Amino acid sequence: MEDGNGLAKLIPPLTNSDYLKNNQNKIACILRNGQTGKVTVNNVMYDQEMPGKKYTEVQITNIINYINHAWGNDYGVISLEETTIALRNCN
Repeated sequence: MEDGNGLAKLIPPLTNSDYLKNNQNKIACILRNGQTGKVTVNNVMYDQEMPGKKYTEVQITNIINYINHAWGNDYGVISLEETTIALRNCN
């Protein structure tokens, strides 16, 4: 949602998200390929599919850097090179 708080138990929050903070190496792959299955964010389990989108590497880098610093988050900066490497290593 606009404020980064997600939507009930359907969409996990990005604001102060322990999952986002602790899984920076997975975010590029999730943005491009989506994610299925259960995920726990801030001690709440979510099981809603997140579809991926064929964003460019530059777009993915910009999205990650945005969510890493929006809503009071401070999760660091990712470079285009780091995004490229992460996407090469997607499962």
